[in-house]
Amino acid sequence: MEQDVIQLLPDAIANQIAAGEVIQRPASVVKELLENAIDAGGQNLQLILKDGGKTLIQIIDDGCGMSETDARMSLERHATSKLRTADDLFRLRTMGFRGEALPSIASVAHLEIRTRRHNDELGTLIQVEGSTLKKQEACQCPPGTSMSVKHLFFNVPARRNFLKSDSVEYKHIREEFVRITLAHPEISFSLYNNDQLELQLPATKLRRRVLALFPKRLESMLVPIEEETDILSIRGFVGKPSAAKKSRGEQYFFVNDRFIRSSYLNHAVVSAYDELLAEKAYPFYIIFLEVEPDRIDINVHPTKQEIKFEDERLIYNFLKATIRYGLGRASITPTLDFESDNVFHPSKIGSLRSEGSQLEPSQPLPSKINAGAAATPTENPQQVSTPPAHPFSGSDSRQDDARGSKPPREVSTGGSTPTTPRTGSSEGIRQANNLRNWERLYDVLGQEAETPAADSSFSFGDEEESEILPSRFSSDEPEDGPKRKAGEKPPYQLHLRYIVSPLKSGLLLIDQQAAHERILYEQFLRQLREQNSPSQQSLFPQTLELSVAEAGLLTEILPDLKELGFDLEPFGGQSFIIRGVPAELAGKTNELELVQQLLARYAENLDPELDAHEKVARSLARSAATRPGQELSQAEMYSLISQLFACEQHQFNPGGKRRCFITFELDELERRFQL
Repeated sequence: MEQDVIQLLPDAIANQIAAGEVIQRPASVVKELLENAIDAGGQNLQLILKDGGKTLIQIIDDGCGMSETDARMSLERHATSKLRTADDLFRLRTMGFRGEALPSIASVAHLEIRTRRHNDELGTLIQVEGSTLKKQEACQCPPGTSMSVKHLFFNVPARRNFLKSDSVEYKHIREEFVRITLAHPEISFSLYNNDQLELQLPATKLRRRVLALFPKRLESMLVPIEEETDILSIRGFVGKPSAAKKSRGEQYFFVNDRFIRSSYLNHAVVSAYDELLAEKAYPFYIIFLEVEPDRIDINVHPTKQEIKFEDERLIYNFLKATIRYGLGRASITPTLDFESDNVFHPSKIGSLRSEGSQLEPSQPLPSKINAGAAATPTENPQQVSTPPAHPFSGSDSRQDDARGSKPPREVSTGGSTPTTPRTGSSEGIRQANNLRNWERLYDVLGQEAETPAADSSFSFGDEEESEILPSRFSSDEPEDGPKRKAGEKPPYQLHLRYIVSPLKSGLLLIDQQAAHERILYEQFLRQLREQNSPSQQSLFPQTLELSVAEAGLLTEILPDLKELGFDLEPFGGQSFIIRGVPAELAGKTNELELVQQLLARYAENLDPELDAHEKVARSLARSAATRPGQELSQAEMYSLISQLFACEQHQFNPGGKRRCFITFELDELERRFQL
C-alpha cells in the first residue's frame, strides 16, 4: 500500500513562501514596518538605512509599544490585533491587518525587536534569524518600538542576487517613504541613510508637507480640490498645466490614506484637463479619496496597492467633475458648463452610473466644456467671463448667460468647409510649415543642381513638444551647405520630423531625433571615458529646486555630470546651483529644464546591465537631442547625416528600440505602385 504524500509545510517554509509575495525588496520591508508604526500610534518615526536597506533597515517609533507576550505573538503567522471576525475586513481603518508581514520578514532576515509600553518599567528584546528564535529577554529601552532588519535575504541567495544596486534600492525606498509621509502629514518623519540625515519632516499640514517633498516652484502651481458627497469625499492638490511633465512619477492616489495604483482613476484625472495638456504630458496630482470601508475591498493584492470599488464608474465621474471645477475656479480652464441639470444631484446618480457604464477607461467621457471656450484655455483670471458652475450645486448654466455672460462661440463640427486654424496657434504654424515642406519637395523634384540658401530662421512646428531649445548641430560647413556634385539633390525635412535625402538607388529617410540621440550618446560616452569635457560658465548661476527623489538621483550622478562639463553643486536641502554646462550645450538649451529632463530620463533608464557612464550618457542624449517640430537648416541636415554615419553604431538610437533611418529602393517603390 502506497504511503500518503501530502504533508503540512513547516512554519519556516510557509513563511518564506509568504515572504515571496509580501517582501519583494527592501522597500517592501520599509512599507510594512512604517505602516505598523503608524497603526501603533507613533507620532515621531525614524527610518535608518545602510547599503540601500540590504545591510540594515531600522524603524523607531514612539507608539503604544507591546507587552512581552504580544511581541512574541507578533511573529506568528496571521497573528494580528486588527481583526476579530470576517466582518472586520469590511470595516478596516488600519494600514495592516493580515498578520503576515513580521513573520515573513523574520523568515528571510535577522530581525531584532525592542519594545516597551509607556506604563511598563522594562521592555522586551527579541532576536530572530530565519524564523529561529535566538533570544528573548527583558531590556531597557524607551517607550515605543524599534524594529531592526539586518542582512535581508541572507538565507535566500537567489532572491538576494536579484536585488539591484544600492542606489536603485534606495530609490525605491525613497518612493515608499514619500508616499507614506504624504498620507500622514500630522506625523514627524526622519530619514537617515548611511549615517547621514537625508530628510527631516516635522508634523505639519498637507500643503507644507507637499512643498517639503517637491520643488518649491510648485507652490504657485498647486490647485486645491475639495468636495464631499454622501458617497465619498475628495481632497488634495492638482497641478496647473504648466506643472505637467513628459514623464510619470508625480501622481499619487490615496484611498483612506492608503496609496493605490489605478489606471482607471488616472484616466479620469487626465480627461479632466481636456485640451489643457500637451501630448504625452502627465499632470501633477496628490488626491485623497475617503470612502466607507464597506464600499471597497482592499484584500485584493498582497501589497494592498490595488482596490476594488463598489461603484468605480461613479467615482470616476465624481473625481473628473471635482478636478474640472477646481481648475475652473483657479481660472485655468474656460467657463465650465455642467449642463443645465446638476449631474450629481441624487436624482441624477442613476443616469450618471449608466453613462459611466458605457465607457471604457480608454474612452474619454463626453466633454462638459463649451466648445468655443475649450479652444482658448487661459490662466488669466480676467479672461474668464464667469466662474465655473459648482458641479454639486445644482445651478443652471443658462442663468449665467441671462446675467450677461457671452454665449459660447460656435465651432464648425461638420460640413464641407473645414475650420481655419487660428493665426499664431501651434496648429496653424505646424500646418503652414508642413505646406511649405511639401512645396519644397516638389521644387526639389523639378530643379537642377542649384542649392537654395540655408534657412537661418529658427521656428517650431509644435511649441508644446519642444520644451527646451535642442542643441544645434555643430558644423564647419558654410551656411549654404557643402558643395555637391552636379545633379545631387539636397536633403529636406518632412513634417519637421524626418529628413529625406534622395539617393541614386532610391531615398533615405532619417528620424532626426533618433539620429541626434545616437550622435550625442556616443559623443558624451567618449567624453566620460576620456574625462576631457570643457565647461562653459554661466553669466548668472541658476538655482535648481528638486523633489526628494530627484535630489537623490542628482547626488548619485553628480560626479559623472561634472566629467561631462556640468558645474553643479549642492546648495542646501534639495536645492542645487548650476554654474556651468558642457560647452557644446551652452546657450543652446534651457539649463534648468535640461537638468530636470536629464533626471527624468535617468530615472526611466535604471537598467542594471548598463554602467553608470552609459546611463548618464544615454539620459543626457535623450534630454538634449532635437525634438520633432524643429526646423533645420541645410547645413544642419548635412551635418547630422555625416555625423550619424560616422558613429560606431548608426542604425539604432541609444536604447536600441528605434531605427535612426530607413531606406527605400526604387524597386521597392515600384512594387508599391503595382496593383
